[in-house]
Amino acid sequence: MAATLVHRGPDSAGLHLADVVGLAIRRLAIVDVEHGDQPLFNETGDVVLVCNGEIYNAPQLREELTRAGHTFRTGSDCEAVVHAYEEFGDDFLTRLNGMFGLALWDARKHRLLLARDRVGIKPLYYAQHAGLLLFGSEAKGILAFPGFPRSLDPVSLGQYLTYEYVPTPRSIFAGLHKLRPGHVLVIEDGRIEERVYWQPDFTPRLPAAGERDAAELLWLTIREAVRKELMSDVPLGMFLSGGIDSSTIAAAMTELGAEVRSFSIGFREQSFDESRHGRRVAQHLGTHHEEQLLEAHEMADLVPTVADLLDEPFADASVIPTYLLSRFARQHVTVALGGDGGDELFAGYPTIQAHRLARYYRRLPALVRDRLAPAAANALPVSRRNLSFDFKAKRFVSAASQPAARRHQLWLASFTPEQAGQLLTAGVRQHLGDTFLPVDEHLDGCEDPDELSTILRLDMKMYLEGDILLKTDRASMGCSLEVRVPLLNADVVELATHLPIDLKLHGLTRKYLLRKAVAGKLPQDIIDRPKKGFGIPVADWLRAELRGLLLDQLSPDRLRRQGLFEPAYVSNLIDEHLEGRRDNRKQLWTLLMFQLWQERYLPA
Repeated sequence: MAATLVHRGPDSAGLHLADVVGLAIRRLAIVDVEHGDQPLFNETGDVVLVCNGEIYNAPQLREELTRAGHTFRTGSDCEAVVHAYEEFGDDFLTRLNGMFGLALWDARKHRLLLARDRVGIKPLYYAQHAGLLLFGSEAKGILAFPGFPRSLDPVSLGQYLTYEYVPTPRSIFAGLHKLRPGHVLVIEDGRIEERVYWQPDFTPRLPAAGERDAAELLWLTIREAVRKELMSDVPLGMFLSGGIDSSTIAAAMTELGAEVRSFSIGFREQSFDESRHGRRVAQHLGTHHEEQLLEAHEMADLVPTVADLLDEPFADASVIPTYLLSRFARQHVTVALGGDGGDELFAGYPTIQAHRLARYYRRLPALVRDRLAPAAANALPVSRRNLSFDFKAKRFVSAASQPAARRHQLWLASFTPEQAGQLLTAGVRQHLGDTFLPVDEHLDGCEDPDELSTILRLDMKMYLEGDILLKTDRASMGCSLEVRVPLLNADVVELATHLPIDLKLHGLTRKYLLRKAVAGKLPQDIIDRPKKGFGIPVADWLRAELRGLLLDQLSPDRLRRQGLFEPAYVSNLIDEHLEGRRDNRKQLWTLLMFQLWQERYLPA
């Protein structure tokens, strides 16, 4: 099982077998390279830990725990977890500032704990099989267990078609689960119990202070988070796209006096390329900047390789440039800081503006909303450019009249539930559950102060964890590179979630307070530029470089043998796209990535 995860930790292997527990770890050595191998133990050897990730407040915890009488044997940041558990019991998780998936065995109490960090930066899968509890950082570790069944969960398939990933706690495999972020699984006395130790709270609690004071507090909090996350005994750099999030991290590193090595990649297709913005920020801050320019065929050729890294189907195409950027950076460093999280915390996605505009759209006469506006949007010429106007207009009118939470997911979806019903064969449709159940579960019992805070909650609990962080983890760890995300440091998250919504979306200005916080630290054109995203020319690929792969993987004969998708429905999607009548990139890419996953991970 551990051997399947060598890419996550090529530097050393650790194993602990005792009583009824087996713990294994593959280590990427970053802190205390020489002595920090795992598993880690307490003084008496009856508390054992394996941990994937980093504990950023380990120095403070070490000092506190040493005063309380604990003895440390290594300089590893993760050793603080063992002694924190001894000292604070199950409350130790609330004391950790870090990213982690961990397993801790308490031999005295015959007790196992599995835990995941607050927002889900690091993954953790588990399953019950043959009287055992199996767990690992990736599904492929559990799949390696002899006799573990590989069967498709039809409910998860339906969710994948809508969300483009399988939302936690399900996985695409029946009986295989993902532990929720901010949760701990406790196995004791033959019982398994899952508990929550942290949930985001969007109640505004910022002290009565002006915008300038709030912006300064935000900047100082981000800078301190970056300082903590610079902890490394190996070469460290950062991803610099030229967007405000990664540029903020670069500015904080520079202000802290760090020697900044920045990396970016660019594309020859101009509507997808933003490398010039990364260069602009690097020149302004004086970073040691390196970039790699890529051709479309270089990325297209990697599609099967990247699909193999993903042991669940995953339809965010930006995983490919993220993998290439990780591979490029890994030639020079072992750790990289990235800007993930800024959009979810500070209202950075265009959809948040669309939700505000939807209030006014819903006031239009029904004839305009239901007939004239959709007809006008559908009459727009088809464009294959990244986030083109016709794409956004059609998305907006398709769901603007729906309730906020469902509207949000429909705007992001590849297939609506109705479309999925037409796509799937009758044998699969009868097993589908409620597509929106994950949304309802995340909102159950939550009392957010406003509609937009509810949208940000969904972005954090679903899209951030299930898409953005999964993508970054798999792409980077597939190259044995650790990526840290200071904007998702516990201290930044705690401050950001309590900011009033008008300091995030001010009118139609997204990331309002973040822009104020970095004013004067970055070029104003960088602060003001609209969000670009890490897009790639999927629409064109499917008509050219990937046409053969698409037609092969989604051929009517293959689909009939598999029995999941209606061949005629899929053929119509392909014909429309290849003939330029509709832009079906999202649907076709979602299906193609599923097919590549199925070919690799499910038996014939």
